[in-house]
Amino acid sequence: MKIFSEMLKRLSRARVWVALQFGLTLVLILAGIAWTRLPEKHGWQVALTLLIPLLLAICVLELEAGTLRKLADDDGKPKDDRLVKLVWGAVSLVVWLAVIGAAWALLDWGDDHIWQWAAYLNSKMGAKGRARVFTFEHIQHWLTILEWVLRWVVVPAKVLPWAGATAQWGWRVPVRRVLGMLWNWRWWAGVVVAALLGVYLPGRFFSGAPTGAVSHQVWAVILKLAGSYLLAIASWVLLLGWWATLFCGKRPEGGAEPPDGDALLPVPVLAGPPDRELRAKAVSTTEDGTV
Repeated sequence: MKIFSEMLKRLSRARVWVALQFGLTLVLILAGIAWTRLPEKHGWQVALTLLIPLLLAICVLELEAGTLRKLADDDGKPKDDRLVKLVWGAVSLVVWLAVIGAAWALLDWGDDHIWQWAAYLNSKMGAKGRARVFTFEHIQHWLTILEWVLRWVVVPAKVLPWAGATAQWGWRVPVRRVLGMLWNWRWWAGVVVAALLGVYLPGRFFSGAPTGAVSHQVWAVILKLAGSYLLAIASWVLLLGWWATLFCGKRPEGGAEPPDGDALLPVPVLAGPPDRELRAKAVSTTEDGTV
């Protein structure tokens, strides 16, 4: 229970960013919907349609980077020059969004071919298998589940630890800590729970056929949309808090930067205190060939 109390403390300290996740995200979604309705009769309207998506993307990146940093004990002010500024942390998320986009494009391609693979696997089974267990419908269902798990569990679980680290430190990533996170079963369990609550459960809201009067159906859709939104954002926020608790819970006291020797940085061979005598001795030793 201690780890859950630690997560709640982090969420409480980041309550402003958590509130922005619920409020500002809704505003950005509505702004995106309004953007699709903008006319393009004049030049300034065309320029506006090109500018608004860029502004929305910047807002989303800043929101996510700020939330990640605050949950990871960052007070918004770099403690030293090794902790990157918020804007560069947000820029680093663009790379991970591109990685997610590429993975999803590949999964979309696979989704379009599931029926072909199901038919092929079904044809390779024996007569009894095709008739009972390995039917076309069963194989197609299993492949669909596999694709869902890859999309909503595997990809986020593998990308989010890297994205959270770069949001804090740019490309000076604590590699060993990230790899340890990827092998932590508690992290994967948290991603599975978040996917079920934030993706699978809202999808079940709209699985049934609408019933009742028109006004009843309208209110039902509104409530379902509101519930889906709250579940999705709450699951996302809790997942970020879970990441911060597992990833930053054992950070060295007073240290905002990656542990020494655990970052993707070129390290000088000779390093020492800024003392002229010590430096002179080191240089003379090297010149005498007694290293």
